[in-house]
Amino acid sequence: MPTPVQAAAIPQALAGKDVIATAQTGTGKTLAFLVPVIEKLFGQNAPGITALVLVPTRELAMQVVAQANALQGKQAPPAALVVGGLPEGRQLDTIHNGARLVVATPGRLEDYLDRRLISLRGVKTLVLDEADRMLDMGFLPAIRRIASVLPKERQTLCFSATMEGAVSRLVSDYTRSPVRLAFGSTLKPSENVRLQAFEVAENGKPEMLQNLLDKETGRCLVFCRTKRGTERIAKSLNRLGIHAAMIHGDRSQSQRIAALTGFQRGQYRVLIATDVAARGIHVQDIAHVINYDLPEVAEHFIHRVGRTGRAGARGVASTLFVREQRTEFFQLERALGIQIERVSMNGESFGKRARVRRPGVERIAATSGPRMVRLPGEFLQAQMES
Repeated sequence: MPTPVQAAAIPQALAGKDVIATAQTGTGKTLAFLVPVIEKLFGQNAPGITALVLVPTRELAMQVVAQANALQGKQAPPAALVVGGLPEGRQLDTIHNGARLVVATPGRLEDYLDRRLISLRGVKTLVLDEADRMLDMGFLPAIRRIASVLPKERQTLCFSATMEGAVSRLVSDYTRSPVRLAFGSTLKPSENVRLQAFEVAENGKPEMLQNLLDKETGRCLVFCRTKRGTERIAKSLNRLGIHAAMIHGDRSQSQRIAALTGFQRGQYRVLIATDVAARGIHVQDIAHVINYDLPEVAEHFIHRVGRTGRAGARGVASTLFVREQRTEFFQLERALGIQIERVSMNGESFGKRARVRRPGVERIAATSGPRMVRLPGEFLQAQMES
């Protein structure tokens, strides 16, 4: 059964239209672009690279390649991975052996172009996945350089959690009369995730974390602000007999792959991560996300808790804060227009604070179907109001 974004985007993409789609994390956006891309590969006999997918991180690129190869089976050459931190020779071998689909991070692909190790002259479909995250990471110059060497006559598909500011300007530059698809609110957590918060004593976070992990039997993803904090918590949990792995920016690619693979396979029940893991990584059946530290940016909260409650499943997201962080916590709620249930150490609910609204800002309730909004220069295929 396709998700709403898949049901809306796939037919438009197969019809050859440019598509701009925004939807909450965990709604199946990857298959929404992979299905039409691979379908078109089977219908085309042109040799060389005909489809390019740009993503922000190595982990997401690896995940997209794995899904693409599973979809196309042995009917086509394997998709090529172009990322940093992995052996270059293997990536180039896949390209030279006839790969027709390339999944890449912008920085490494730009490097390949500069060294003339890859040709993109035959690309007929460009996909920008997690476009907002790529711009957050400073990839805009690389994306523009890559787009400048692509054929002008091509299809462009853009999938993003948000479509504001620089993202909107980027996609308007590279799409032609796009169909715009928007699903629910991309700045609110999924309704499948129960949000709860614990105000703890100054030194009470470690004990609260252990209590939450003791009560949870499924996979847990714990988010910290700093690399040092991530390492400290991982070591502490392992000393307690709780098998935990960690991911942060200073870990090597092989260490990050080992941690993520071990978490997926059940070798580790807990994964501790900085926000490097908040976007673009999908592990099946994460039961509980724990914000050990408050996020630095309100939007990061959405992407953190979006690691659970995916594809129709239900999940829990717990947030820990100390008394001195009350103002910061309230500002988080205000920025997102949400109220988070307060829970005591023994599990009793304190209820929710009164709803907070920013003056002059109208909030639109999430809907289960697409709410398509006309943007300048866009072709609006249909409009559905709840």
